Formats: sequence, structure tokens, C-alpha cells
Amino acid sequence: MLQPKKQKHRKWQKGRSRKRFKETRGVTLNFGRFGLQAQSASWVTAAQIEAARKTISHSLKGAGKLWIRIFPDKPVTKLPPEVTLGGGKGDIDHYVFPVKTGRVLFEIDGVDEKTARSALRVAGHKLPVKTKIIVK
Repeated sequence: MLQPKKQKHRKWQKGRSRKRFKETRGVTLNFGRFGLQAQSASWVTAAQIEAARKTISHSLKGAGKLWIRIFPDKPVTKLPPEVTLGGGKGDIDHYVFPVKTGRVLFEIDGVDEKTARSALRVAGHKLPVKTKIIVK
């Protein structure tokens, strides 16, 4: 699954919720003709991105090209079960990408519209955000 090779800081602070804010970067199609755009905000994990990528690749059956426009570089820590407070911050459990409304998540090119729409629709079901299929 996706994770950074190296980081400046191993553990990050959580940050505040930005659910009401819209994305300003990565909101247009840059590579393909069809794209999957987020309509809500959430943290998307590396496993969810990989699940969506696998379903798109399976639906395309080797045809076309796929671009993943997000990369999970935010570490999420977790303490082991049944550990009391006071032991410090836990170890890194997984990586996420904080998605805001409007971000393009995946792009596809080289296939017909029917195939692209069905692939992106199934991939959208694997993600924790509401999505919309956009066309250039």
C-alpha cells in the first residue's frame, strides 16, 4: 500500500476538522478525460485508495490509463488495546490523506465513457466520501 519513504516528522498532530471548507488545489482534470471528484470531506486511508485502485484496474481490464491524484502522507497513531494513559503518543498505525470537498481523486483516459463511468462508480463505493464522476 501507499506510504511515504521518509518524512521530516515521524508523528503529526491531528489538525482541526475542515469539513465546511472547499479544496482550492487539485479540483480540475489534468491528465485524463474522466475523473472521480469528492463531494464531502474525510480522511481516506491508504487501504481505501488501494481498494479503489484495484477495482478501477479490474474494470478497465488492462485498457486505458489510471492516475491516482492523492497520496496518503499523514501518519495516524494508535495506542495498543488496554493501555492506560500517560505512556506518550502511540506508534504509527496507518497513513491517510485528508480529502476536502472538490478534490479530484482518480482520473482515467483511453477507454469509452460507459466503461469509465462504471469503473469510477464502483471505486466510489470503496471510499468514505461522497463522489461525483466528472468529464472533461
